[in-house]
Amino acid sequence: MTKLHSSSAGAFAKMSENADSPTETQKEEPPTQHPPTEDSGTADEKKKIDVLLKAVGDAPIMKTKKWAVERGRTVHSLAQFITRFLKLEPSEQLFIYVNQSFAPSPDQEVGVLFECFGSDGKLVLHYCKSQAWG
Repeated sequence: MTKLHSSSAGAFAKMSENADSPTETQKEEPPTQHPPTEDSGTADEKKKIDVLLKAVGDAPIMKTKKWAVERGRTVHSLAQFITRFLKLEPSEQLFIYVNQSFAPSPDQEVGVLFECFGSDGKLVLHYCKSQAWG
């Protein structure tokens, strides 16, 4: 099972390979603080990147905007997740843009986009229901 985790206030959402609707829950206890080391990230954290999802135009705004996404996840599977999370109708389209300028290929991995266009430790993606840029 693949997981898509939210990074805000201890909430998280899970997503299966077929992009089922996520379920959001709250952690019951705060995370334990560990002193930073040379290799401060665990192997699991290195496989995930922070993605900030911003609504554009008439797209519904997600309450949780920052998500930890596996590097190998494709733009298409991320779009499926957003579509189901926002409960969009099957007839509604969803467009995803990088840097408010271009739409990445659906088979593009999010990790590659992060390496090329990420800044401040996160990748900012804009989503909308109609073409906005590019």
